[in-house]
Amino acid sequence: MKATIHAMTTAAVALCVVSTLAFAQGPGRGPGRGMAMHYDAAAEATFSGTVDDVRTMQAQRGMNGMGGLHLMVRTDDGVYEVALGPASFITSKHFEFAKGDAVTITGAKTTMAGHDVVIAREVKKDGNVLTLRDAKGMPLWMGRMRHPS
Repeated sequence: MKATIHAMTTAAVALCVVSTLAFAQGPGRGPGRGMAMHYDAAAEATFSGTVDDVRTMQAQRGMNGMGGLHLMVRTDDGVYEVALGPASFITSKHFEFAKGDAVTITGAKTTMAGHDVVIAREVKKDGNVLTLRDAKGMPLWMGRMRHPS
């Protein structure tokens, strides 16, 4: 019981830290801008692996009700958590991910809540390319949020 409470408390604290990082104020304020500030295009790398798990993160206040999609990708070097973006944006691009999918990720590693996360700029799957961010790491869904289709 104590272990469960401790795990839940740790998860809640981690979520608060990630939320704070994601919505950091600064130049280019607004939802999703904080994640772009953590994207280091100079540190961009590409790796391939297999999806171990697909996680839909709960929407945070200020994200216009959109939850984020994360992939746990197994490579020869270990398992990486890969942050993609709002689930609604990914769905609008007619992409779906499932356990066992072979993927190639291009993105930049950052640290959130004390653990490494890869912020994806592009994902390749089954010969198709899902572009999530521009070359500087700015989320492509930002224009969509300002100018809904």
